[in-house]
Formats: sequence, structure tokens, C-alpha cells
Amino acid sequence: MPAPRFYMDNYLSATNRIARQINRNLIFNQIRTRQPISRADLARSSGLQRSTVSLIVEELLQERWIVEGSVGQIPRGRRPTFLNLNVQRSVLAVDIHPSQTTLAVTDLGGTILAQRHIQLPANPARVVGAIVTAIRRKIAAHPDLRFEGIGINMPGRLDPQMEKFIFAPNVEWPIGHLKSRVEKATGLPVVVDNVANACALSEVWYGYSDGHHDLVVVNVSEGVGTGIYANGQLLRGAGGVAGEFGHVQMEAEGRRCGCGSHGCWETIASNRAGMRYYAEITGKTLASFDELLRLVDTGDSAATRAFQQMCQALGRGIHMIALALAPHEIVVVGDITSHWNLAGPLIEQEMISHRLVKVPLLRPAHGGSTALLGTAAALIMSGKLL
Repeated sequence: MPAPRFYMDNYLSATNRIARQINRNLIFNQIRTRQPISRADLARSSGLQRSTVSLIVEELLQERWIVEGSVGQIPRGRRPTFLNLNVQRSVLAVDIHPSQTTLAVTDLGGTILAQRHIQLPANPARVVGAIVTAIRRKIAAHPDLRFEGIGINMPGRLDPQMEKFIFAPNVEWPIGHLKSRVEKATGLPVVVDNVANACALSEVWYGYSDGHHDLVVVNVSEGVGTGIYANGQLLRGAGGVAGEFGHVQMEAEGRRCGCGSHGCWETIASNRAGMRYYAEITGKTLASFDELLRLVDTGDSAATRAFQQMCQALGRGIHMIALALAPHEIVVVGDITSHWNLAGPLIEQEMISHRLVKVPLLRPAHGGSTALLGTAAALIMSGKLL
């Protein structure tokens, strides 16, 4: 029998450039989280040699990602100059939902500076134009800022090679045309990704997850989507569709899903499912998931039961993910995280009520219900800074 052949042509070697990228990312995030900070403190907090820190800081200063600020006071020796992110450089975040879109201006660290919601037109043919117009107006409203790019979170799957959407069952308008239209209208680089993928990247890029352990993000919205970060990179799969756990069948005779199947996980665990549970209990229809959360806050028994049912269904699906992928941690993002004190224990209890080989850490995304908007900076910066 001939010996097996291993094709190594597409493998990357560990080069000095990769180490430099990692160190630049580390220094940038140390400045972001600890600003104002001196070079000496950067060396201590990062564990890098002072010469390495000085070289990277000078590069970041020359490229205007950071700026020097005030001078510190010490008893003796050279007074340190503190470093800060350049507040004049920003990113525009666009968070797309089937009927509503949120625009936000963020700084390079993902902090939201301004935001607004826009209701999308009922006519599918007018949706892309409405979003493009809103983006241009938002940029024009901030002439003092330099926009590095536009990060767009989408509720669907994008083929990164073909740059076209191939799976967006909850969207009824021509979502695939948005990237090129926005680039043409603004002249800015546009990065588009599935919202759960973007959140997974953001968790690692900004250091909320260490990047050395596998991570799964579960985005709970109109549907349920997942982003998988494994072996140091986003797992996209063939055609970019890896992670569609929301469309794994959980109930053989369940409700029809937007994807055309029946009983998918998102039909029992999404925001829409929570609203439906409330309608089934009371006979009353809610206008939004926010309304359900407000009723939970008032102690409404029907809303609480509906919320609990939704969380239990989430726990069942998260058990499936934990069993299939055994990640180090599972991060939940979406409006539900604003009530994590209630949702977290319910989800975890359901998850661990079934046998698991390894129990992952379960937590809400950093930034809670606003985490989706902060991901845009990660989408842009992960390409630009490195």
C-alpha cells in the first residue's frame, strides 16, 4: 500500500510577520483598554520587550491609529508621555434586521459615539436605497471624523469568495446588492459578514476571549445564528455556510421555518418564538420583543412564562452545540442578554440537564444588547490595522 500523501501547499508557516501582527494587535488593544497609558506601562502589561513596544508604538503613531497625549509626573527621570486612540478616526456600524436597521458611529475601540434606528420600507425594491441614503446622511452628519470603513452585520450567510449571499431565509429584499451599492455611494471600504461571525471576531479581536480557546457565539434575534471561532480562526465551511445551527431540526412536526423546513431551532428559541409563546398563552399579539421584555420587568406572569419557554429552548440547542463542538466557551448575543440574570440560569440549567462530556463557559457578549454595533469596528480594524 502506498504511503499517504499530505499536500502542504496551502499551509502558512510561522513567519516573523505573523508574530508582528499578533504583537501589534496586543499593543493596540492594551492602549484601547488602558488609555491613557505610557510606553513603560505597555511593556509591563503586555509582557513584550521595551524595544518591541517602542517600535510598534512608533508605527501606530506614524499611521495615526494612536496619538500622544498628556505628560505624566514622576519623582525623577524622564516624564512619560501617555498614549490614546486617535478619536478623529471612526467606523460606521450597520446592523441589519429584516424590518429595521441600526446605524452607529463607533471609535476605533468599538465604543458607540452616536446611533439611530431606521425602519425599512415595506417595498423590497426600495430597501437597499433607503439604507444607502441613511448611511450617506450619517457620514455627512460627522464632518469632523475620518471614517476608516463601514462594517455591516447581516442576518444571512455570505460566500466570501463570490461576495454574494447564498442563505438569508428571513430577508425578503435583495440583500446581496448592498455591499457594492454602499461602496459606490461612499467610496469607503465595506466589510460584510454574518452577524454571529462578526460577534465571534469581535470577542477575540478586542480581547474579551483570549483567542487561544475555541468559541461559539449564539446570536438570538428574529432567528438564531451561530459563529464558530476554532483553531485561531473563524470556521466558515464550504461556501461560507458553517454554523447554521439555527436551522437544525429540533421538532419533527414543528412550525414551518423561513428556510422552508419545519421545526428548526430558531422556530422555538428566537425572539419571534418568545412573542409567539406569549400570544399562545394570552391570545394577545405583541408589537416587538422589547415589549415582551418590558412585561417581564413588570412581573407579568404570561410574559415570564413565555420568556422561560424561549430560554429553555435556547438551552436545548446550546446543549447540542456543546456536545457537537465542545467549545471552551459559548457567548450569547442579542436583546435577551439585557435580562441575563433571568435568562442565563434558565439556559444553563437546560443545557446541563442533559449529559455533557465537557461543560463550556456560558456568558453574555461583552457590551450586552449593544454588542452587535461594536462588532463593525472589529470587522474593519482586523483588516486595516494588521
